[in-house]
Amino acid sequence: MGYVLAAVGPELVEGALIFVAGTAIGSFVNVVILRTRAKTSVADGRSKCMGCQLSLSPRDLVPVVSFLALRGKCRSCKVPISIQYPLVELSAGLLFVLAFLNDGLGLAFVRDAAFLSVLLVIFVYDLRYMEIPDRFTIPAMAFALVANLYLGFAWTSLALGAVVAGGFFLAQYVLSKGAWIGGGDIRLGALMGLMLGLPSTIAALFVAYVVGAIYAGWLIATKKGSANTQVPFGTFLAVATVVAMFWGEGIVGWYLGLIQ
Repeated sequence: MGYVLAAVGPELVEGALIFVAGTAIGSFVNVVILRTRAKTSVADGRSKCMGCQLSLSPRDLVPVVSFLALRGKCRSCKVPISIQYPLVELSAGLLFVLAFLNDGLGLAFVRDAAFLSVLLVIFVYDLRYMEIPDRFTIPAMAFALVANLYLGFAWTSLALGAVVAGGFFLAQYVLSKGAWIGGGDIRLGALMGLMLGLPSTIAALFVAYVVGAIYAGWLIATKKGSANTQVPFGTFLAVATVVAMFWGEGIVGWYLGLIQ
């Protein structure tokens, strides 16, 4: 076994293990999303089939693998299993590998893995339900502040990032009387600032509005929406925050190069 690991390479083995761990966290993310919506506790017993309500056995809870083995259907009642389950699990696995490649193994990876998990929850929840619950954003704000300060972030950068992004959405909320932006977006903006610090927060806002504009344009072009169609903007903010986590400094540098 040792010869095999040496031939494959320790980094590849570590990456594979990180991917598996990420898919397991992705499975938990699905539980958080569904039980938050159902207003039940995350610790409320074993997962059940949404059709027949049968408690699922461990062999049916292996991330991604169980979905493929069952061909996307409940073992008991054959009701289709939502594609959300394997997609979220795969996404979490890939995001964890990205964090590993960026950070290596250490406290920075633990912090970023936690950030990515929260952002994945927000991405899916807002996409499905057009809502960003405070139970996601407020505890994440406290964690982001403490973790980033511990890892050496300047508190001024974090504070300014939170004020700029949160204040930006607060201004829109006040001006539109809640028609453009929801309260959840304001708190998500503050969370972005505490996760990223000021320069990368600006980059994230830029990316979010570009992606949002492209999506809105696609809706109008395909006649699936209009200028008044509501969009899950928290979903775009979550994506933009992930982009800024890994490439924010590069985006800021690119922009500054354009205007100089």
